[in-house]
Amino acid sequence: MNQKHIGNFIAECRKKKKMTQQELASKLGVSDRTIGNWENGRNMPDLSLFKPLCMELDITLNDLMSGEKVSDTEYQEKFEENIVNTIDYSTKRISKYNQLISLILIIFGLFVAISAIMIFPSESSWGSIYSVFGIIIFMIGIARILNPIKWSIRLLLIILIFTLSMGILLFTDYLNVKLNNEAPMFRTITTTINNVIYYDTPFYDVYRCNYDLDNEYWTIEKNSNPTERDLMKYCK
Repeated sequence: MNQKHIGNFIAECRKKKKMTQQELASKLGVSDRTIGNWENGRNMPDLSLFKPLCMELDITLNDLMSGEKVSDTEYQEKFEENIVNTIDYSTKRISKYNQLISLILIIFGLFVAISAIMIFPSESSWGSIYSVFGIIIFMIGIARILNPIKWSIRLLLIILIFTLSMGILLFTDYLNVKLNNEAPMFRTITTTINNVIYYDTPFYDVYRCNYDLDNEYWTIEKNSNPTERDLMKYCK
């Protein structure tokens, strides 16, 4: 569809009916700004308004979609052409709408994941819960964008992106423990024995030795299942 051509045709028909944009807008239940956008070719009327608009302008749907009065000899040819153009236009609008939703999900998911890490203290489990929730929303947006791709390739890309996203979260958490001496956010177990707090994560163990004392320090070790004796060994 040629939006500019159709817009000029709408303006021409409206003026022939001696209607202002405001009057036409009032009859169709839209704003005069909407009418102006149609006539300037910025966008098209919703499909639900095609018939009411044609009735007000005293034209056929074929005339509207063609952007001109269609003669009887060309009617069938133009009708078939306009059907194809309408389907194509509708498909593109739906695709654009879906892409917008996908982009919103991606941005919102990243915002939730990053905000959770920044807002919640590392001792709180809510940070990890909300950050994973944000990644899930992010992945839904990614999956929607990848929808046109063959399912096997799409599945592989989704797994790779999800793994990379979670890897970035876990690595960021590790750096926070290493550089800032804070409890790992993505931990599975927290155990306190004497003056040692033990944090078990999927990939490493963290020992907070002499906690709340002047000589407090942190130790990171490879993942294991330490006994009480091991705790004391890592915290001499």
